[in-house]
Amino acid sequence: MDITVVDFSSFGLGKAEPSAKELQRLGSEITRAFTDIGFVYLKNTGFQQQNVFKTMEICKNFFMLPRDTKIRYARAFNNKHQRDGWIERETERLNLKHPADLKEAFNLTFPIIKWPSAKDAPEFKGSMESFFKQCDELAHRIMKPLELGLGLERDFFINKHKLIGSDSNPTTLRALYYPPVQKSSVLENQIRCGEHSDYGTFTLLFQDENGGLEVMNRSGEYVAVPYIPNTVLVNIGDLMQRWTADILTSTMHRVKLPESDDNSERQSLAFFVHPDNEAIITCCDGSNKYPPVSSLQYVEYRLAGTYERKKSPASDVLD
Repeated sequence: MDITVVDFSSFGLGKAEPSAKELQRLGSEITRAFTDIGFVYLKNTGFQQQNVFKTMEICKNFFMLPRDTKIRYARAFNNKHQRDGWIERETERLNLKHPADLKEAFNLTFPIIKWPSAKDAPEFKGSMESFFKQCDELAHRIMKPLELGLGLERDFFINKHKLIGSDSNPTTLRALYYPPVQKSSVLENQIRCGEHSDYGTFTLLFQDENGGLEVMNRSGEYVAVPYIPNTVLVNIGDLMQRWTADILTSTMHRVKLPESDDNSERQSLAFFVHPDNEAIITCCDGSNKYPPVSSLQYVEYRLAGTYERKKSPASDVLD
């Protein structure tokens, strides 16, 4: 399985909007990839690889802090509307049939949060905020050709994603750290990130040079998704598959353990794009293949499973 690489240089960050013909070309290529496997590599997006690695380095400095320090900035799980903050290793379980995931994370959804102090994590706040803004811009630039590729009216997706970066939209930048693993301490069927599909519109993923990400192909087999320098890996989420009545494909993926006790660690940055909370998602082809659902209702339903909370009222609509 080869994931398509699309040159996005004509509409990268800071570029003026290209001609309608060029937008249509981009839209056709991206839509074809999302229809086939649900993943695409975009190259020449305007993200500089050295800046991506610098952001990862700053994030790693936070993850290396003692637990007693990080816990001061932990996500408040008693408030389902507050998703920001540090998430400890083996807190999430993306595949409920397997033990909890061997990773930790820091979420940024809404910038008015309790940030790690400059003393504890120098440059962390500024770096994360800057990266969030760049991801937001790229996400909106991807939506424009995607609308054309699907034959939708202009701003069809844009108008449902106007409040990213506020408390009225759940879009999240997530810094992920997968610590070194000693196989002797790993539980049966435990991996770094369990098999899952993403929840929302689409995800922008920035990988480091260490492998581990795998995607399920049409034969039901997991195949490696390698790091390619100067690219952003983009994948469709479940809500977008629902929105397009299964025209676009949300694909299962996972992060496996290292092949041996080589003490390798892994990092990534993921920008999970979601529609605004009050956006009502209906099948864009008018088929009503899936019943209407609000963006917030859907994401809360999915998160309830990840953290094993009681199902939300949405479960009657979504199961």
